[in-house]
Amino acid sequence: MSHPVPACFPAAALPTPARERGARVPLRHPASFLANFWHPPPRRARAGRGVGGSAGGGAAEGRAPPARGQRGQRAGRARHAERRLRVLKARGQQSRERVRVRVHAAPAPAPGLLHIPGRRRWQPDMQPARKLLSLLFLVLMGTELTQVLPTNPEESWQVYSSAQDSEGRCICTVVAPQQTMCSRDARTKQLRQLLEKVQNMSQSIEVLDRRTQRDLQYVEKMENQMKGLESKFRQVEESHRQHLARQFKAIKAKMDELRPLIPVLEEYKADAKLVLQFKEEVQNLTSVLNELQEEIGAYDYDELQSRVSNLEERLRACMQKLACGKLTGISDPVTIKTSGSRFGSWMTDPLAPEGDNRVWYMDGYHNNRFVREYKSMADFMTTDNFTSHRLPHPWSGTGQVVYNGSIYFNKFQSHIVIRFDLKTEAILKTRSLDYAGYNNMYHYAWGGHSDIDLMVDENGLWAVYATNQNAGNIVISKLDPVSLQVLQTWNTSYPKRSAGEAFIICGTLYVTNGYSGGTKVHYAYQTNASTYEYIDIPFQNKYSHISMLDYNPKDRALYAWNNGHQILYNVTLFHVIRSDEL
Repeated sequence: MSHPVPACFPAAALPTPARERGARVPLRHPASFLANFWHPPPRRARAGRGVGGSAGGGAAEGRAPPARGQRGQRAGRARHAERRLRVLKARGQQSRERVRVRVHAAPAPAPGLLHIPGRRRWQPDMQPARKLLSLLFLVLMGTELTQVLPTNPEESWQVYSSAQDSEGRCICTVVAPQQTMCSRDARTKQLRQLLEKVQNMSQSIEVLDRRTQRDLQYVEKMENQMKGLESKFRQVEESHRQHLARQFKAIKAKMDELRPLIPVLEEYKADAKLVLQFKEEVQNLTSVLNELQEEIGAYDYDELQSRVSNLEERLRACMQKLACGKLTGISDPVTIKTSGSRFGSWMTDPLAPEGDNRVWYMDGYHNNRFVREYKSMADFMTTDNFTSHRLPHPWSGTGQVVYNGSIYFNKFQSHIVIRFDLKTEAILKTRSLDYAGYNNMYHYAWGGHSDIDLMVDENGLWAVYATNQNAGNIVISKLDPVSLQVLQTWNTSYPKRSAGEAFIICGTLYVTNGYSGGTKVHYAYQTNASTYEYIDIPFQNKYSHISMLDYNPKDRALYAWNNGHQILYNVTLFHVIRSDEL
């Protein structure tokens, strides 16, 4: 079985054995090339058979090796090659001869050379299925590759010369057909057209593949965005539910806080009725006084005046009792200004006359002498216009207070309290607090030389500190605001270094559990009963570092210095008034 030779390689140019065994066809066809013909070496003949055999079942071409030396063998091979060349030339002139050769799948030779391999005989033990598949493949290849040989001698293969190499092989020079032969082949044109179409389709497939990849990436991106939107919608829905739950809990907590105030409101109604009765009685007394003055003259005027004074005192006592109460809540902070360092103090005078709204500002906690005076809270909030006052000594800590026109402060690195008049800028009084720790001996938890803390409330001036005699626990002393004399002292069991800050409302000392993070008021000491209790009143520590916290009885508010921010807290007081106290 053999395959047909393409039109570019006429069968006449190939020797007969090469046509039977097959040829390696080069890709290009120069005008002339060298073709090496190789004849296999003679084999030993088997009993009753000659040497060689056809590779595909064709006629045997080999013959028995001659019984002579090496030179005789080479001469025989040369004569055999010449006879084959003559046969080639004769067959090359035949018109439209169809030659079938078997094409080997071997590497192509150098351009311009036609290499014809030696014979290969089929193995006698080849499987029948393999033979059948090979036969079918070769028949299909022969059907496609059969071409008509050219009739013009110029289009055929021409033998130019022959020679013998050092190994005894015959080398022939053959003239190949013109290069334009393949271009005139109709099948070649079709193949080229098909190749161009395949290339175009390949390019189109690549373009389509790139577009598909781009669209796929876009779809994946949109999918991720849709997943992100879906997760955000879920988060929004969940946060909305949580917000509603928090609001419901907050409203419920507010209702629980307001329920105890219902009886207080009822008592307020009773107090209002008493005030109206006092007012009516005063009006009646005034009318009676006028009538008596008209009728009797000044005979009973002193008696009436004493009755009016008595009523005024009772009314003043009632109002004072309405002002004091037990701390039940602290509002959210209101930031007034952001200025100064991390530590400091600011305040107003609770005993200032009507219309005097000056603000006093002291930056830092030690080694400073200058106090700023702002004309009003509005000036303090919006401008930096201030008057500066220089103290005779630097202060220590942030426990200074302004009370009735004087500033009270602790002298730096001492347990001396100084009263300094802000109008005359003179020291009015100094007093030592016996056994009081100073110079960071018993400070608040945040430090800052806060050993002695001065405070004011509805009852007057106070000093909060600690002593060795009380094991470093808080000591409360009531001071005379004029002479600074200690009027009364209470020893508590709360360690001062564990306290974040402290303030006094209506004679009760309230202590916070810290100065940063989650802060709350959790300790209260009542000086009027010398008792204490643990409470839980949270308040918002907005800027995470409180270095000053004082109560102003005039504003009923807490003044705080929180990490360079000046803020205010409103307080809620619980009042209990009995009619027998009026």
